[in-house]
Amino acid sequence: MTKSSDNSKKTDPKRPYSSALVDGDDRAQSRAMLRAVGFTDADFKKPQIGIASTWSQVTPCNSHIDALAKQCQVGVDAANGKGVIFNTITISDGISMGSQGMKYSLVSREVIADSIETVVGCQGFDGVVAIGGCDKNMPACIIAMARLNRPAVFVYGGTILPGCHNGKNLDVVSVFEAVGAHAAGKIDTATFEAIEKKAIPGPGSCGGMYTANTMASAIEALGMSLPNSSAQTAVSEAKKRDCEQAGEAVLALVKHTICPRDIMTRKAFENAITIIVALGGSTNAVLHMLAMAHATGVALDLDDFTRIGQRVPVLADLKPSGAYSMAELVAIGGIRPLMKQLLDAGLLHGDCLTVTGKTLAENLAHVAPYPDGQTIIRPLDNPIKSSSHLVICYGNVAPDGAVAKLSGKEGLSFTGKARVFNSEEAAMAAILDDNPTQTIQKGDVLVIRYEGPKGGPGMREMLSPTAAIMGKGLGNDVALITDGRFSGGTHGFVVGHITPEAMVGGPIALIHDGDSITIDAHDQTVMVDVDADTLAERRAQWVPPAPNATTGVLAKYARLVHSASEGAIT
Repeated sequence: MTKSSDNSKKTDPKRPYSSALVDGDDRAQSRAMLRAVGFTDADFKKPQIGIASTWSQVTPCNSHIDALAKQCQVGVDAANGKGVIFNTITISDGISMGSQGMKYSLVSREVIADSIETVVGCQGFDGVVAIGGCDKNMPACIIAMARLNRPAVFVYGGTILPGCHNGKNLDVVSVFEAVGAHAAGKIDTATFEAIEKKAIPGPGSCGGMYTANTMASAIEALGMSLPNSSAQTAVSEAKKRDCEQAGEAVLALVKHTICPRDIMTRKAFENAITIIVALGGSTNAVLHMLAMAHATGVALDLDDFTRIGQRVPVLADLKPSGAYSMAELVAIGGIRPLMKQLLDAGLLHGDCLTVTGKTLAENLAHVAPYPDGQTIIRPLDNPIKSSSHLVICYGNVAPDGAVAKLSGKEGLSFTGKARVFNSEEAAMAAILDDNPTQTIQKGDVLVIRYEGPKGGPGMREMLSPTAAIMGKGLGNDVALITDGRFSGGTHGFVVGHITPEAMVGGPIALIHDGDSITIDAHDQTVMVDVDADTLAERRAQWVPPAPNATTGVLAKYARLVHSASEGAIT
């Protein structure tokens, strides 16, 4: 191997990164170490593909991903590459929800992205396959791919099958809502325990159009996963094939030097947002899409969601606000017929490149429509909602923006009296309290603050309070606003991501019990009926609370994190 004039090695263009680590006499030590993990002489001449596995026993969303990583490796090796599996962390939102542990959830997105970037960069992999199965590790994989900008394919771990009790399908949100129903005496203890035991029957991500299925669908529309990767059950032959084909596809991307930033253009992000809206997806998608675009170098902001949402209808009758599970959508063809429908209507950019090496339009050219009689996906002329359910709100409570999730079933406006809580736990205690003078009443607007990216820190999801409200039968009579965020399983009259957050002195910190608050989806505002002079007086008296974390990863995150309106990037 000769050396160039700048004293750096010439690399093999077929192996642009790995050749620098394993070619030449001076890299004998690298080859020696790799022989110990199974490399042969022939393997050193093959492109090395890192396979990022988010396998973990801590959550059913990821408990099967070790097997999927091995299937990806089979695909890489069969295509004359050398697949190398490595792990990163994952956490469980569903398990940590409503506890202090949930503060680490959004933080984990940054940790996972950093860890994948670190391993791939250090090991000199020529391409990447990353397999994600839960809310935060999926955008984290894309963020890492965008930073590295090496040929890459994302694989979704797949959705869970629904549980069942007395003929009724169950999922994780059924359990959260059962907590409120049991507290209100609407279900007995035997039913409560049966729901707990039957709701999660095996591996896979939460089964509605919650954050995992939302992000899987968005990533497919973005062009970063193979066609139909977003719509397969976790334990299925289809998912095994998806993994093997992803291993083959990444070698083709290496050969043709197609990299993530060639795929993840602004038009591709617009496609992803279009699919999120049509599916009635999670509010978390706003946060993650902003962060993914930032990593890619694409300019994207909150108002893009409004602009796209004005012309894209909600078509999917999927949980949490609808009737069906993701597994039922899988059974009728997944999201590809929907994408073809939107493409034909001029609502998707068909010329966007994808990981197949083809455009989106080419991938969809021969997709058949949904079967006659299905009621999961509506036609364009009979939508569930004519515009987006994700409503970007501004106003004197949220001058930098907030995200409401309004399916249309809640109505277009809500006015009520503020009930102010400085933590999720305090709000939850009031919701479950049976004391008629203390508990939440019809007409209340719960204000949960100091739960933002810096204040929490970590911007916890408020699924426990919103599900308990639903379980108590108050879903149409109580609203909730927060500088925290919501699970994809949340439904009801809710507004999250309020910015600036309370911890930095945002107006949400100045709201008092009894203030009148109005949420108006038509005007896209969230307002407190307090004049500017009074708010200024309250601001002068406001004292920032002591930080909730002073050491460790949470304290570091609080120092580095940006506003939710920027995707809570670090």
